[in-house]
Amino acid sequence: MALKRRKLLLGGAAAAAVAAWVARPGDHGGGHNSYFSQLAGTLSGLPAMPMLVVDRQRLRANLAQIRRTAHARLPLRVVVKSLPALGLIDEAQAAWNTPRAMLFNAPQLALIAKERPATDMLLGKPLPASAARWALEQPSGDGFDPARQIQWLIDTPQRLAEYRALAKARGQAMRVNIEIDIGLHRGGVESEAVLAQMLDTLREEPLLPFAGFMGYDAHLAAIPDLAGNRASAQAEAQRRYGAMLALAQQRLGGAPPGWTLNAAGSPTFHLHDDQHAPNELSVGSAAVKPSDFDKPSLAELQPAAFIATPVLKVMDEFRLPIGAQAVSAMARWWDVNERRALAMHGGHWLADPVSPAGVSASGLYGPSSNQQVMVASPSVPLAVGDWIFLRPRQSEAVFLQFGAIVVVEEGRPVANWPVFPASA
Repeated sequence: MALKRRKLLLGGAAAAAVAAWVARPGDHGGGHNSYFSQLAGTLSGLPAMPMLVVDRQRLRANLAQIRRTAHARLPLRVVVKSLPALGLIDEAQAAWNTPRAMLFNAPQLALIAKERPATDMLLGKPLPASAARWALEQPSGDGFDPARQIQWLIDTPQRLAEYRALAKARGQAMRVNIEIDIGLHRGGVESEAVLAQMLDTLREEPLLPFAGFMGYDAHLAAIPDLAGNRASAQAEAQRRYGAMLALAQQRLGGAPPGWTLNAAGSPTFHLHDDQHAPNELSVGSAAVKPSDFDKPSLAELQPAAFIATPVLKVMDEFRLPIGAQAVSAMARWWDVNERRALAMHGGHWLADPVSPAGVSASGLYGPSSNQQVMVASPSVPLAVGDWIFLRPRQSEAVFLQFGAIVVVEEGRPVANWPVFPASA
């Protein structure tokens, strides 16, 4: 009986070993595909350093597709934080035939007022009154009129009171756009009673003309489309927006054609038509399509922005520092995709490697912003000086980490677009 039990145990151990062997990861490695091979050739004459690359052909194709997808009667507003370079903004405004932009902080507002003084501006985030004051004190471009061209976003009666004091101190009108909560619950006026109080203040204060509403609805794209949940959330967002608009019409008397009724964003602009309250849509990130925007509704868009960085060192055997050699030996044995190591220039970006296939960050070595260690199988034919390409997960969080965008088109670099100074 003991011998039989021993045979069973040995048999079970052998089966477990075979199962473990079968479960080992396969070889995911390979070279650059044709697109990235061409891109590597395009960059070969440039100084080998980390750079942000934008494919202008893809960018323009995305911009055209966004305009085709959005309802034809709804103008588009460029989200500046997601396209933080004058070259990107110029491309979007030209493709969408719009002077409209949405700003999210005081430094970028001041920059656009100076460099693109014909821009129609709407704040996408309520700024403290002190930040608004600072922005208004900065030099602007010829012909820029903040009283006419800026809509300041207000979310509470307290902030409205601060802006009222600022407008009186400056003796200058400040157009007010009220942020309303239509379901996201991240900010904005939620109560009609509170909104009525704010509208009454605006009615009494000539220095604070009412300009419209902003209702951000990004939550609609994140709701699982099960049992009608998404349709129900969208209907509720439309109902809330309509109710707030009706209250404004009642409190202020009519709805002047100039009111801005803003909604949407890259994940949801496709959901809107001209049968409900919003009369314009905001879009930004979709133009370059970072990986956080890999959504079914944006499937026709192509990634247009990549980080390119050179390989500084190739190690044919992945090794952890002295003292942890056994761990790296086990990793090499278990996973063929951790046999080699590559030290690249820079790293720890909010981005993921996309080419060559099979390159990944070493979870064992840990991240580094200076010289990150990547792992790969022997099937990845990278040498010192070759390019690794990564795809940003977001644009606003990554683009500002690079001094300028290298713009490529038809296999050659055609421009350098400086990004905005770092700001939050």
